[in-house]
Amino acid sequence: MLKNTLILISACLLSTSAFASDTESGLKQVLAAQQEAVQARYVFRRPAETLAFIGIEPGMTVMEGLPGGGWYSKILLPYLGDGGHLIGADYALSMFPLFGFFGEEDLKAKETWVADWTEKANGWRAENDAGVTAFVMGSMPDEMKGTADAVLFIRALHNVARFEGKGGYLTAALADAYNILKPGGVVGVVQHEARADMADDFANGSHGYLKESFVIAAMEKAGFVLEASSDMNNNPADMPTADDIVWRLPPSLATSKKDDELKAKMNAVGESNRMTLRFRKPAQ
Repeated sequence: MLKNTLILISACLLSTSAFASDTESGLKQVLAAQQEAVQARYVFRRPAETLAFIGIEPGMTVMEGLPGGGWYSKILLPYLGDGGHLIGADYALSMFPLFGFFGEEDLKAKETWVADWTEKANGWRAENDAGVTAFVMGSMPDEMKGTADAVLFIRALHNVARFEGKGGYLTAALADAYNILKPGGVVGVVQHEARADMADDFANGSHGYLKESFVIAAMEKAGFVLEASSDMNNNPADMPTADDIVWRLPPSLATSKKDDELKAKMNAVGESNRMTLRFRKPAQ
């Protein structure tokens, strides 16, 4: 009996090891197939390590907060594969006027974002890639509740935090994340991180940065449990002053478009200092 049990355990361990090896190999192939401009950011964004830390695997259904132009989406679609599904989630429509720089035409275009982004994402897909759907934060369809294995908030929380007091946008985004997840589902957060000693009014999201303690408190208030943290995406060279914004750094370089010397300094710093956190929705 003992011998048979040991054989069974060994077989399970070998099977698990083989799956992990295949998963890692598959992700490496996906990353190697991305455009050079995307691969150039790997040194700062560490997608292989980040996705492994969060626990993203082929076949999962994943909600991606603020997918934008698809930097991570184009990695996730082939990696999740034909058994997986990617759900894009954009900011609430009422939040965009608060930025103050969106024109009427841009705001009008946001009204059809769900259909437009879904069509665009379908254009990124190959034959065996994950399927795609989308919704707007605060307006998640009831049929999506309890369907996702994981949620990703990658550099996506600062603006909902910034405008929380004007519409409860952070609360709504985290409620959507909680509701869309299956029991036991995971949330991965990668967020521009302010130093703990910086003023709270600097780290309120308006400069792009949040404090780790703030993010953890908000996630726990929403019902999630902090499971692990990592320094893999830390950048000690990013030392903003109270007047700095995160978009001064690459790839945006917003403050140095016409200043080659400043641009060189910002490129030398690299992308922002980032917290990397993994949360879990309780299984019960």
